[in-house]
Order: sequence, then structure tokens, then C-alpha cells
Amino acid sequence: MRPATPFREVSAAEALELAASGWRILDVREQVEWNEGHIPGATLLPLADLSSRIAEVAPDHDEALLVHCAVGARSLRASAWLIQNGYTNVVSLRASLLEWRRLGGAWEAPEQLLTPAQQRRYSRQVLIPEIGQAGQRKLLDARVLLIGAGGLGSPAALYLGASGVGTIGLVDDDVVDESNLQRQVLHTSDRVGMPKTQSARMTLGALNPETTVVEHRERLDADNVERLIADYDVIVDGTDNFDTRYLLNDAAVRLRKPVVHGSIYRWDGQVTTFVPFEGPCYRCMYPTQPPPELAPACDVAGVLGVLPGIAGLLQANEVFKLVLGVGETLAGRLLMFDAMSTDFSEVRIWRDPACPACGEGTIQ
Repeated sequence: MRPATPFREVSAAEALELAASGWRILDVREQVEWNEGHIPGATLLPLADLSSRIAEVAPDHDEALLVHCAVGARSLRASAWLIQNGYTNVVSLRASLLEWRRLGGAWEAPEQLLTPAQQRRYSRQVLIPEIGQAGQRKLLDARVLLIGAGGLGSPAALYLGASGVGTIGLVDDDVVDESNLQRQVLHTSDRVGMPKTQSARMTLGALNPETTVVEHRERLDADNVERLIADYDVIVDGTDNFDTRYLLNDAAVRLRKPVVHGSIYRWDGQVTTFVPFEGPCYRCMYPTQPPPELAPACDVAGVLGVLPGIAGLLQANEVFKLVLGVGETLAGRLLMFDAMSTDFSEVRIWRDPACPACGEGTIQ
């Protein structure tokens, strides 16, 4: 025989009457269960979060609370905890939600934005409240262009593809060289001499067949830059020279495309995000081009193999925030990483009113 509880357990029929009379409904299931359907007007408060969030959700200890889960087990434990912690008017639904619905109880089933296969693949991301099915759908619909399939582009592409970015464009006219393999993790030894975009497409296709990889086997220049970036939502700058960075910056400002910038040098990396007319652009940060001797390429100065991995992943993280519209991007902030001391630091970047690309005299 089931032991008596210090609170009332009710059937689905009784719960319907309590809900109609204004009782507050607490749903102690998990976010993923809630996403599949829930009682309209209920408050989601997963059992694991009960102790940390109940004071915020239900500050009045005398409020009438109807607690439910899927079949009545978790609601029983939640109700017992509430009574033990001073709540005086708690009722637990001992029936299943199927019974609630069979008796005509209100139910809200959101539109399924993902296929069952997508829900399985991206389940760990969908669980995050700031993402959910709607956010994952945004990622699947997003188009991200990577300028360069090398050191920075490799880790960014891997995680963007794995996380479900639907279309990844790759701009690179180079071929895989043995010296690339120390840091350019998209490529493998058996692909030396293969075009980097082809090698990248093979890797990303094996990782996530659902991601469409578009090869742009060409070098970014003044004649093609606007054509290349026009159809993409976010641009990831993995270039290694100032001429291309200025060229990309000016076109992105004209077309209002956000650019996630990364650069690396020996043990040092930098990452920032440029959102046209909402913050500074690359010319605001570097109004004049430094001389070549102050910014030598990796094949001259060298680079720690893991460094582009760190910077490229930070770039991918910026892309996620831009696509999802959540969090705070690095717009107006330059994040610097010193691998030698494992130190992150940050400086502010201000938009220059006199900037020839995005200043006050330009068309917005």
C-alpha cells in the first residue's frame, strides 16, 4: 500500500477543475519534453532546478500550486520538497498527461521545426533554452562564408558544420601542402596536392552530410569580393594579409555583412567581430596598413599549431551568437590571447567618425 503523503494527489479530472479555478500549474519535466508539448499557461520548472529557482517562480508560499510531470513520479517528489520547504497549498497530479489530454485538458504542441533525425543529432544544443528548436532551425537555415580553408578556417568550419550550420562556403584557391598539416585540421596527409576546398568538402561531408559545402576555388580580389559575400549571412575572415582584409572589410560594410575577424602570429591570437554601422570596422581598428615587416605571414614568422584552433573556435562561437541573435558579440572589443602565458585580455575598439568605410560621411 502506498504511504500517505503530506499533500493531496489528484486525478486528471480533479486537476482540470483546479486549473479552471485558477491554480498555478508547475511543470517539472525537462525542457526537451516541454518543447514537444505542454499545458498552456503552465510554468516550466524542471525538477533539478526546483531548489534554485522556486523562490523566483513562486515567491508566495501560500500560492495554490498544481504540480505535474509526465506520469506522476517527479511531481510527487517535487510536491514533497515544496511542503518540506514551507509551501502550504500543493497538489500533485498522479495521472499521466495522456489522461489529461484524453479528458479534454488544454494542450499546446509547438510546430515541429526539426525532423526526428535532426532532433537526435542536435539534441544537446536543442536542450539549451537560448537555442531550442527555433534556434537550431536558424542554424540550419544559415549561410556562412569562410575566407580561407587554412589554419583559422579549419576549426571554424569543423564546428560550424558539426553544430548544424546549413550552408558553409569556402573561398580558397590553394592546394594542401605538407606544411599545412601541423595546424590545418580539415586536411589529411593523403590529400597533399588536392585543392583545399575539395579536401574541406570531403571532411565536412563525412562529419555532417546534412551541411551543404559550396566551393569557391578562387582568390578573393576586388573583382569578385562582392559577388562572393553577397549571398551569405556571416563572413569568417581567416585571411593572412592586410590587403585582403581591407578589401573584405570595405565590401562587407557596403553590403552590411557582419565579419568575424581572426589573426594569429607565433604564440598570439586576436579575434573580434565587425557589424557594419553598429560598431567599428577593420579600418577603424587599423586606419593605415602596417608595413610588411611588422606583420609577417605564418610561413615567415611561424605559428604554434594549436593557436589557430583556439582563435578559430572563438570565431565559430561569434558566428553562433550572430546567427541566433543571442549573447554579446565581440563587436567593439578586441580579444587577445597569449598562448605562452595562457592569458586572455581585451581592449575596446571605437568607431571612427572619420573612417572612410563606415564614418559619418558614408551612406548608411
